[in-house]
Amino acid sequence: MKLKIVCILLCFCFAYTGYAQHKPVNIIFDSDMGPDYDDVGAIAILHNLADHHEANILATMASTKYEGVAGVLDVFNTYFKRPALPIGVPKSYALELRDWQHWTDTLLKNYPHAIRTNDEAWDAVKLYRKILAEQPDRSVTIVTIGFLTNLSNLLNTAPDEYSPLDGKTLVAKKVKNLVCMAGKFPSGFEFNVMQDAKASQNVYNNWPGPIIFSGFEIGAKIHAGIPLIHNNSIKNDPVKDAFIIAIPKAKEDSAGRMSWDETAVLVAIKGYSKWYTLHRGRIKVAADGSDSWDNQGKEQAYLVEKVDYHEVEALINDLIQYQPAIK
Repeated sequence: MKLKIVCILLCFCFAYTGYAQHKPVNIIFDSDMGPDYDDVGAIAILHNLADHHEANILATMASTKYEGVAGVLDVFNTYFKRPALPIGVPKSYALELRDWQHWTDTLLKNYPHAIRTNDEAWDAVKLYRKILAEQPDRSVTIVTIGFLTNLSNLLNTAPDEYSPLDGKTLVAKKVKNLVCMAGKFPSGFEFNVMQDAKASQNVYNNWPGPIIFSGFEIGAKIHAGIPLIHNNSIKNDPVKDAFIIAIPKAKEDSAGRMSWDETAVLVAIKGYSKWYTLHRGRIKVAADGSDSWDNQGKEQAYLVEKVDYHEVEALINDLIQYQPAIK
């Protein structure tokens, strides 16, 4: 009997293998959208899978607040025929890191978007609370491919006009899975974790539910973008433009950009079990932002390769070449 109960609990924590999805994953996308450009591939995959009825996008959030980030998110949402998707931006403390290759400036100049300044976007934390309060219990997947600023602030929220629950209780009630591109396993330094280390500590110490990490080592092997930029049938595409601008500016990107963020979105929607296994335990984040792994614990896990990474690389390169249908 005890063994049966343990099995049920483990299935509850990580029932989301998710490869054979029967209904779309309700998903909130939280991204720094620059300084790197794997975020661009990630949002392309997000919209691709939504158009194929595998995901229902609830919102796109920025975890940085450089002026223009809301507009950049709006460019992609508009290009993929979802101009009404709500966009959230931090209104209190947040980093303001942006791309040095200037692909964001180019997209804002060349592609339609209704949002002109970050002031026109939602406060990210308020938008989180509004959306979560409106969703069925344990129905939302959050994927973070940037800093943990928004989620830390969400956990710290008090009851408000959207919900009588505090942030941690609201998350526990509404969120089914959190998938993060974060960490380097079993230990190391990783950009998303260390840039706002206090937020990372708060989230990973206090998140009241399952977390799956796609670590640095997963995406570092997977290179994306070369097939896209050489696909002459694709024109006037902000995804292609971002890769065309950025790839030539770094020697290490000659084979394509490393695909950290794309792997997290892929797993958040399709599940991990076709390509990865899970190493369970718990992340530990030090004051300097470095991370290590404690093998005790069941609700957190990082991805471990199960198949040759070239299989995932080919899939990502295919998915980011998606063109939205004319509506």
